[in-house]
Amino acid sequence: MSDQDRIMKEAVVETVEDRPRTLARDVWSQFTSHKGAMAGLIVFSFIVLAVIFGPFIHTIDPTYNDFRARNQGMSLAHPMGTDNLGRDMFAQVLQGGRVSLLVGVTAMAIAMFFGTLIGVLAGYFRRLDGILMRLTDLFLALPILPLLLVIIMLFRDTLRQAFGPEAGIFLLIVFIIGITSWMQTARIVRGDVLALKEREFVLAARSIGTPAWRIILRHILPNVLSPIMVSATLGIATAIITESALSFLGLGFPSDFPTWGRLLYDGANFMTLTPSRVFWPGLVLSLTVLSVNYIGDGLRDALDPHIRGR
Repeated sequence: MSDQDRIMKEAVVETVEDRPRTLARDVWSQFTSHKGAMAGLIVFSFIVLAVIFGPFIHTIDPTYNDFRARNQGMSLAHPMGTDNLGRDMFAQVLQGGRVSLLVGVTAMAIAMFFGTLIGVLAGYFRRLDGILMRLTDLFLALPILPLLLVIIMLFRDTLRQAFGPEAGIFLLIVFIIGITSWMQTARIVRGDVLALKEREFVLAARSIGTPAWRIILRHILPNVLSPIMVSATLGIATAIITESALSFLGLGFPSDFPTWGRLLYDGANFMTLTPSRVFWPGLVLSLTVLSVNYIGDGLRDALDPHIRGR
């Protein structure tokens, strides 16, 4: 090896070794080594991109009724067939994916907000711990699905009149899913905060008179982001399944405002005639939930300091 090649090789090695090791780089390296998480990320990204940009490519109106093309199978014009009114199933699946994913993300955000807030307050302030944890136990003891059905039956018509049939039921479903899904996050965050507030850096900040809100924002919250992120990914899947269950029971969005659960509900009576009406929404729904769960597993392993760095 010539002196010039040796010098270049040493320079490359020194550059790689001198590259600073960061938490984000370690997490990403561990996440990419999880095959299931990477497969889930690819599938979920493809579904998200499809429901966002698909309607710009497949421009058929999902509410257009073509009675001459009723109950057709797969074709170039209708890749997933048509329903009993001649509506394109592919367009409805794309439109329904937008609504279902939006419901899942928004409901997850509400659940993470309440769960993180209650978990941090209960873990950091001892006088609030008993009250907030008994409230959490109360919500955990409630039968969630019957409670959702009762709330929808009581407030559905009122919100429809106030905000319209689509916006009203969207706000209602997102809100009730969010306020009934925060309990597990609150328990996890509380446990981490109880351990963190006894650490040396928190005690040092408290000893110099740092306000409680500043300690929470600067020292507590950054160190509990790991369980929050994992709970968020799994919360999206839970919210999508809950919305689909409500729509499948006929208590979700109206029939002209499709979601994946609503498409399953509408196609259940036509399974023997056109099985594709149930197969395609069910397949996309299953792939979405499965991919999100795999992403959550990968994040959990990547954010675990005992696994990261092996």
